[in-house]
Amino acid sequence: MGLGREALSGLLHRVSLARWTRAARQAETADLNRLQLHRQRAMELMSRLAELRFVADSRLALPRIGTNAFVRPGGTLWSWRPTAWRGPLPVTGIVGVENRASLGEHLTLFHDCDISELTLRQIRNTRESDMAPFGIRLDVFRFDGSFLSLVLDLPDDAVNGLLRRHIIRLVVNVELEKPLEIFARLNIRHGPNTEQMVQEIKNANGEMIVEFDLAYSDVNEKRIEKAWLDLIFEGAEMNQITLRDVTLSRYPRADL
Repeated sequence: MGLGREALSGLLHRVSLARWTRAARQAETADLNRLQLHRQRAMELMSRLAELRFVADSRLALPRIGTNAFVRPGGTLWSWRPTAWRGPLPVTGIVGVENRASLGEHLTLFHDCDISELTLRQIRNTRESDMAPFGIRLDVFRFDGSFLSLVLDLPDDAVNGLLRRHIIRLVVNVELEKPLEIFARLNIRHGPNTEQMVQEIKNANGEMIVEFDLAYSDVNEKRIEKAWLDLIFEGAEMNQITLRDVTLSRYPRADL
């Protein structure tokens, strides 16, 4: 039934196109009354077509929902764009965010405010430069706590086969209402211990890259169980933090 409708639609389009082509070619010699009628109908049609084209251009220019396309280093063994940046979430926003509140899977906000004046929500990316379909926006108003961090629980694939000769690369696309300090902390649980590697995301604006070289860690390769990433925001009061994209990848370091 669907194919029949598509065939009929195609036929009607070809008939209409042939009709307007004929009218355009005959415009120089057409009766003026008939020409005036064609002009009126053409103007009505052009108005609808312009509306359709505007909406279509806008929608088709957006990053496609579900896309996992992003630049990966050569030799990449594992890569990941978290769900919150890849597809629509069942709950798209939280107001007065409590400590340990989650937005979708993998993403949790931690803070120690007595009174939360925080909002956390998913937004649709619309800029030409955006590769991720969605972004995450954190609005911070009055902040009476001592810490604020967004935590990403990495999937099991991130640590399967993880070795000390590997590098974990974080790429964050950041927009800030005003400058603030951001730190990225990679946590790797191995047995009863947790290895922590901290890097500052300096002068955060646009796409920022941080690499964690596990050769400088004390991770026990045979006992790795889990990994997670903290994005820590210092002095975030009265600020809007937009994470347009977050991606991670793992690849082997070059042999020296």
